Amino acid sequence: MTHVVSPDAESWVPVPVGSGFPLQNLPYGVFSTPEAGPRVGVAIGDQILDLDAVAKAGLFDGLELPAAVCASPTLNRFIALGRPLWREVRAWVAELLSAGNDELEAAGIAGRAIVPQRDATMHIPIEVPDYVDFYSSIHHASNVGMLFRPDAEPLLPNWRHLPVGYHGRAGTIVVSGTEITRPSGQRRGPDGGPPVFEPSIALDFELEVGFVTGDANALGEPIPVGKAEQHIFGLCLVNDWSARDLQAWEYQPLGPFLGKSFATSITPWIVPLDAVEPYRVAPPPQDPEVLPYLRTEGFAGLDLRLEVEIVPEGAAGTTVTRTGFADMYWTMSQQLAHATVNGATAHAGDLFASGTVSGPEPGTLGCMLEITKNGTEPIMLDDGSERAYLRNGDEVILRGWCGAGDGPLISFGECRGVVLPAR
Repeated sequence: MTHVVSPDAESWVPVPVGSGFPLQNLPYGVFSTPEAGPRVGVAIGDQILDLDAVAKAGLFDGLELPAAVCASPTLNRFIALGRPLWREVRAWVAELLSAGNDELEAAGIAGRAIVPQRDATMHIPIEVPDYVDFYSSIHHASNVGMLFRPDAEPLLPNWRHLPVGYHGRAGTIVVSGTEITRPSGQRRGPDGGPPVFEPSIALDFELEVGFVTGDANALGEPIPVGKAEQHIFGLCLVNDWSARDLQAWEYQPLGPFLGKSFATSITPWIVPLDAVEPYRVAPPPQDPEVLPYLRTEGFAGLDLRLEVEIVPEGAAGTTVTRTGFADMYWTMSQQLAHATVNGATAHAGDLFASGTVSGPEPGTLGCMLEITKNGTEPIMLDDGSERAYLRNGDEVILRGWCGAGDGPLISFGECRGVVLPAR
């Protein structure tokens, strides 16, 4: 069985026209229903295949997949089993759901193993042991550099030589739909005076893409760049909420801290890396040539389309960004290789985020900091209101997908969050 589902393959489960969850996707998540608590599922159309029900019916008995893994409240135990089993399970799930397959019916579980998404509550799919956020878009880094260092080179000397990043706070990663409380903290005082402690007045979103790893390496053993993707389970969308005024005051000399650690949202579905293999592309050339431990070949990039919508409270939404992931300067394999080159470990469920994804033109920028030039040029939303940064009651929705035209659409789902007032 192949790990890439044929683009012509169809499921016996009805998949609505335009759905981003066809047989070619099969993303993993964790869901609950009124009848049972959190367990592992796979999205198909507007339904969920309950892997716990499948396992209890003995339909995974030919695989080395412990039944208890599918009953887990997170994906971590499954992810820890490694890439060969990920691929076997994905291929078998695709077979079970393929047109003409009646094994769920024969086992007497078709009625309860297929759960409407509308009847399910989605949970955070992974318990995140460690979280790293990178700074990998050359357009974003250049725009930020021009904003804050207008008389200097936009990119700092190290930027083209390594994937710049920082270690974030795993405990505040939340699933899409979780409300985001406006953070309070220190920011610069008016007219250069002493700092003040108040709710942030420059709350921002960051449009990012994350990858989730399996157990990858022992302490002290770097992951070679050429083998990095063997340890990547799948991808999700990430909103690394940012309080720009808190960040500006605190970040020198050690980098982001309280301005980012209050909340990071991820999508409830993790899209397997194999699902996006048909959409891999060559990354942009890197100049100067990077050091040997970061050199890659082939199609290490991904043609992923992204957009951000801001929905004011009680009003229609406005799409403020449409951009793409294909021209990210630093790739996933380079990020993982660099993060472990000093011997640091990667574990099942670790989240590595790309950093803000921005394009080269207006309308393709991945955060309000860039869109409004740090609040100096507010934008007009479709309801007539202006935004320099986010207001209380605003909902931010991130969307991402691969594919277009006649081929299958591979959706990453939505990453949503509503801003609440500070406490």
